[in-house]
Amino acid sequence: MNTQTYPVLKNPSFTGLIGVAQEDITPPEGIYARNWGAAIHDASEGIHSPLMLVCHTFQSLKEDKPLVLISADLGWWKSSDDERFVRHGILEALSLEPYQLMICFSHTHAGPSLSRQDFSKPGGEFIGPYLLQIQQSAVRAIRNALSTAGSATLSWLYGKCGLATNRDLPDLNKERIVVGFNPEKDADDTLLVGRITDQNDRIISTIVNYACHPTTLAWDNRLISPDYIGAMREMVETQTHAPCMFLQGASGELAPAEQYVGDITLAEGYGRQLGYAVMAVLEAMLPPKIQLAFSNVVESGAPLAVWKHSAYNPSATISFEMINVEYSLKPLPSLIDIQQQWEECEDRVLKERLWRKLNIRKAVGDAENACVPLWVWRLGDSFLVGQPNEAYSDFQVELRKSLAPHAVGVMNVVNGHIGYLPLSQLYEH
Repeated sequence: MNTQTYPVLKNPSFTGLIGVAQEDITPPEGIYARNWGAAIHDASEGIHSPLMLVCHTFQSLKEDKPLVLISADLGWWKSSDDERFVRHGILEALSLEPYQLMICFSHTHAGPSLSRQDFSKPGGEFIGPYLLQIQQSAVRAIRNALSTAGSATLSWLYGKCGLATNRDLPDLNKERIVVGFNPEKDADDTLLVGRITDQNDRIISTIVNYACHPTTLAWDNRLISPDYIGAMREMVETQTHAPCMFLQGASGELAPAEQYVGDITLAEGYGRQLGYAVMAVLEAMLPPKIQLAFSNVVESGAPLAVWKHSAYNPSATISFEMINVEYSLKPLPSLIDIQQQWEECEDRVLKERLWRKLNIRKAVGDAENACVPLWVWRLGDSFLVGQPNEAYSDFQVELRKSLAPHAVGVMNVVNGHIGYLPLSQLYEH
């Protein structure tokens, strides 16, 4: 008797206690928001679309310590001190250990400054209170998520979206790489969508993991904006009637082909492009706790293989690890040397570059190596991997290969911001 059977088709899933909460973290108009060296303005002059914070909590059982995942429509940390102020305040308020919390920034380049060192600049007086607002909003969201957590299923499915393109363009006139669309290189277009459903199979939240720099709006833009993420979220939330969490992927060398504009309609169009791709993936998912299994062969005009739905119980496994990874640093001037260069520089654009280099040097120290934290969570048939660098997309491509058939979500700018993590052949550039 032939006992062989075919593999089943199912969406990688996790079932357990999942909490969902959402907070508006839009800053006040007029806050210091100069994120571009080429900008001639300092303070924001209005709000294009609200900035949001979304929180998910995960537990196998009610008595288990939760894993807390937060996404926020924010850019990046200029100072590790400011990052520690916000994150450690959250940890202390809720008695969480560092491994339990990942705060993932969307990396919008049209958000407010998060550096209290900018207090003396136009609109800088709003920054300190705003960091406290972020901290308090996160604490409130975590408490709401934990208090309302219920039995739910998180299902994942990969899709595609062509928004991201390669942005490492060789300069034809100089020995360097400039940051812009390179039509001769392919880009990772993988989209990972998570769907969280309650016991009645109602969608209570979605997760979108996609790698593409939100750099549509640049120096000519004077409005606070989540960039393309705002229009994507609006579309998905309108269709699902549930919060939408965005997780920025390993997008070090990825961005839209047309970018660096002041036209908000371009960002909105990009958001709808990603939003339609997300909705297509949601439509392609199997129902929660359902797999597709081979049933039988029906003889007709041709022998027809019939596959049917069958119920199964998704994994409730949760595991976690937080480790420090040692990296070699590219040659950099010392902190004292960069500080002196910055103080002596009178060029507005070059001074901005030196300021960023200065803060990176402060974060990594004056040694030749740096220890960078890495968070790895397992939720059933999926992994979530977060780190503070701006890793290039090869990082997520290789992780997907090595961890298949698990779904793998990879996040940049998590719990801090240090610098780029490119391929070795790009170090000198």
